[in-house]
Amino acid sequence: MPSRRSALWWLVSKEWRELVASRAWWCLLVAMGPLVGVSYISAVRTYGEASGLGGTAAGVGEAFSPLVGIWAPTFSACELAAAFLLPFVAIRLVSGDRQSGALKLELQHAMSPLARISVKAGVLLASWIIALIAPFIGVLLWKAYGGTLDAPELATVASGHLLNAGLTVALAAAAASLAEHPSTAAILTLTVTVGTWIINFIAAVQGGIWDRAAAYTPTAMVAQFQHGLVRLDVVLIALALVAAGLALAAIWMRLGVPVRRRVLESIALGAIVMSIILACTVITPSWDMSENRMNSFSQADERALTRIRTPLSIEVHLAPEDPRRVDLERHALSKLRRIMPAMRVRYQSATSIGLFEQTGEHYGEVWYDFGGRKTTSRLTTAEGVLETIYALAGVTPPAGNEENAFRGHPLAVAPKGAAAVFYGIWPVLVVAAASLVRSKSR
Repeated sequence: MPSRRSALWWLVSKEWRELVASRAWWCLLVAMGPLVGVSYISAVRTYGEASGLGGTAAGVGEAFSPLVGIWAPTFSACELAAAFLLPFVAIRLVSGDRQSGALKLELQHAMSPLARISVKAGVLLASWIIALIAPFIGVLLWKAYGGTLDAPELATVASGHLLNAGLTVALAAAAASLAEHPSTAAILTLTVTVGTWIINFIAAVQGGIWDRAAAYTPTAMVAQFQHGLVRLDVVLIALALVAAGLALAAIWMRLGVPVRRRVLESIALGAIVMSIILACTVITPSWDMSENRMNSFSQADERALTRIRTPLSIEVHLAPEDPRRVDLERHALSKLRRIMPAMRVRYQSATSIGLFEQTGEHYGEVWYDFGGRKTTSRLTTAEGVLETIYALAGVTPPAGNEENAFRGHPLAVAPKGAAAVFYGIWPVLVVAAASLVRSKSR
């Protein structure tokens, strides 16, 4: 009988051979070039024009950060590929053995179903890392243009998309194990993906509990990473969902186990995962990895806010689709939650758009309750919110420090050579590599 070690390496080798023989993976690699190219070329051109390229007002780009101006739009192509292309690669790798009957042979090796599905997931993540070469070519081009590079920012963006790919792989693996046919698994995967988009849409309109749920969807998670924000609760919940998807796939991969037992085990797994997710939602640590601290107040303000121990409650009378509410949440309240986790925020609105609430006496007001001391304001800017909190707390606002202010990295350049690389050289090299590898495997 072969040892577990030899069985593991046999399975890794087998899964890799099946991956490189899969047309789906090579199609993914070919598509990555143009997808990244469209986003990258547009981002560099916009960044350059805002920095003074082509006769525009010089100096506008001084407030620009490559994180938002270049890396976020460039890597956004990876989110699109993970949603619509990667699932087919994963389903092909997991369902292929079931369709061909190879899964019955695999089950004869001394290896647990969880270890077996983990090997498949590892090979799929390795294939995704190879696909990430395309956006990193954009990084090299940016450096060649003379652009700046902040390693923590770039690592944060790449990590977010790697974690998103892990969620996609786990979801596709679970669907492929549950469904009898790959097409059914593809429909299930797409249904869940669209379902997360619907949650985001409802959250934007209704707010409330939907807003809290939407914060943990893949789209919201990727957006946070692309802005340089790493939240521990989001990371742990994503890892829990990845583990749950792979465990569910392992449960339904055991063809000889009665269906009733697999259903009961799946229900138990769901209960455990929900408990873990609920426990993770109360975890508050987060890290702002952006160079310009776009997710944080100034260091002086943060030191002043951390000394405030009195509970703070804020009641906002703005509709979910009111732009003032969006600005208040994005530029003030989201930053306050990172510094004052005990703060409580409630949104009050009779409608979702607030169109007919404008004439209301209290619409647009923000009510503050600081340990019994109350005040009302209509300011929705970060400066206005901080000024109100300092006044209630009796704290002297810290003096601004212009020396530590972020000056930006303007770069007035055109994306020279990028079109040739992403639209020509990349697809040609991928097709050549596919032809070489497939010819050797025959």
